Amino acid sequence: TFTLEDYFNGTARTKSYNMRWVSGTMKKITPTNKYINPNIKYTVTSRVAAFDYMVSADRKYVCFQSNYTKLWRHSYTASYSIYDLEKGDFINMDIPHEIQYLAWSPTGHKLAFVWKNNIYVKETPTSAFKQVTADGAHNLILNGIPDWVYEEEMFSTNFALWWSPNGRFVAYARFNDSGVHNIEYTWYGEGQYPETVLVPYPKAGTPNPTVKLFVFDTNTSRINEHYLSTVTWASDERIAVQWQNRTQNYVVLKTYDFNGSAWTEKTKFLTKGKWEVTSILKVTNDAVYYVSNEHNASPGQRNVYKITINDASHSERECLTCTLNADRCKYNSALFIKIYNILYIGIHVCENLKFLKTFLEVRVLEDNKDLENTLQNIAMPSVTHGTLKIGEFDLWYQMIQPPKFDKSKKYPLLIDVYAGPCSQKSDFRFRVGWSTYLASTENVIVASFDGRGSGYQGDKIMHALYKRLGTYEVEDQITSKYIFLGHCISNHVFVLQSYGGYVTSMVLGAGSGVFKCGMAVAPVSKWEYYDSIYTERYMVTPAENQAFYDNSTVMERAKNFKSVQYLLVHGTADDNVHFQQAAQISKALVDEQVDFDAMWYTDEDHGLGGSSNQHVYTHMSHFLKNCFA
Repeated sequence: TFTLEDYFNGTARTKSYNMRWVSGTMKKITPTNKYINPNIKYTVTSRVAAFDYMVSADRKYVCFQSNYTKLWRHSYTASYSIYDLEKGDFINMDIPHEIQYLAWSPTGHKLAFVWKNNIYVKETPTSAFKQVTADGAHNLILNGIPDWVYEEEMFSTNFALWWSPNGRFVAYARFNDSGVHNIEYTWYGEGQYPETVLVPYPKAGTPNPTVKLFVFDTNTSRINEHYLSTVTWASDERIAVQWQNRTQNYVVLKTYDFNGSAWTEKTKFLTKGKWEVTSILKVTNDAVYYVSNEHNASPGQRNVYKITINDASHSERECLTCTLNADRCKYNSALFIKIYNILYIGIHVCENLKFLKTFLEVRVLEDNKDLENTLQNIAMPSVTHGTLKIGEFDLWYQMIQPPKFDKSKKYPLLIDVYAGPCSQKSDFRFRVGWSTYLASTENVIVASFDGRGSGYQGDKIMHALYKRLGTYEVEDQITSKYIFLGHCISNHVFVLQSYGGYVTSMVLGAGSGVFKCGMAVAPVSKWEYYDSIYTERYMVTPAENQAFYDNSTVMERAKNFKSVQYLLVHGTADDNVHFQQAAQISKALVDEQVDFDAMWYTDEDHGLGGSSNQHVYTHMSHFLKNCFA
């Protein structure tokens, strides 16, 4: 069987290919840390202990990153060393250490970087830098990088500066956190006294950061002067900017010419149907490539499509991946270069490189045959999908079933829940994880269900939770249990983690008697405690929706936990869902004299990484076995 040790050791981990496109020619870093291109080979990363690299657009320089120090989910600081490919050696630079972000220009070899919240530009790697901004200040003013809430909830990146296509202009955002309240948490470390960490963190109904967008002209060194959502250069002197209002129910897309005039054009829809476009992969002069879940009317599948366009019309959509290993690869995406190549993955391990134009196989980068052979010697679970009708909706579920599953037998059941707005748990992506161990070794059915509020099944389902988190998504998880009861031991049912930890806690606190056990990892407990951008997107402000804020707290349901087994887990340095959330649940349960289990992970953030990751899954496995005993 697939054991817990197999999960921790990565016995069945898929291999990917550490490659990125630089031009029409492939260049890569190999697992042996050697930089390779078609003309020259050097072992250089060991000299600077590099963990990543970036190649200039003209392919004359390679910038190596070292001394990685993580900050939040996407942000980090690093040191940068630039290697001259023509001279075959590193060059001397005046770039300081602890850089927050660095980017090559799209043409040539200009550089823009952020240090101590200020932006700098270099015309060449060897030239002196120009300081673009000078007002950057820790936890107050950030130039070219997002603050905590924009990084986490809006941009999902560590940068807020964008080169124009010709490399002349740099657009950048300036974040002012001076009016934002700080969250404080303790960092215990190894010192005699613990430290206090302060992070500007706007919570629901409190002041948000203010954001301005600027454009810096690298030729003249001149700067031309809500929610800033996305920034895209449409041409060398035209930039498209998307803004949202605070409640995020209204979006303005403005395209600005460099001289300050606005330009708009009536949009034309290229697709329509009862399915969703999940991402746009590539836009060329004559085509749009995108991913959708249209094929087989299955929201959990993903395929790559192409629409040919011209000034007057567009073609019908063409599916490029629907027939590529259709029985195995049902979750696909693509990477593009100028010759439009594709990399795709699926329910089984499929990573191949093909020409989109001719579909001739260029080269198999990684077929994961070793993994496939390994899995043939392990009793692996099977995965089934189906729908459950709740009201007017046919909602999708997924069941991971033990090897040699027998419908006449009864099995323990774990409901693996997330249930956050626009989330999806029932899909066709290949995964091997803790659920695999539970099904393979412990003979547990692991089920997931995408109820009201989930994504990729239409706006009506997704918008059902608007202004009412903690309602339908909780009710639907309770209802979903009944579809699985035919295969399960009576009452031996429980749920888990993150937003799922919130739903777990709300389900157990509902007092329905349906669930016997539950595990909540880093749960939200009260929406006023969470960040403004995420919370107000779905709940508006507390002043506008106080009744639903009040009725969606875990603490108000504390007395109903007396009849269930509950495990509460949290990291003390969680910058996202603060330890405050679990502490308030604990306080309420103690006030109601509820006996429960708790596990705190000192100085760990929301991801519970490192040794804590193995510990938490081992601990949850023990809790699960006791619950099923």
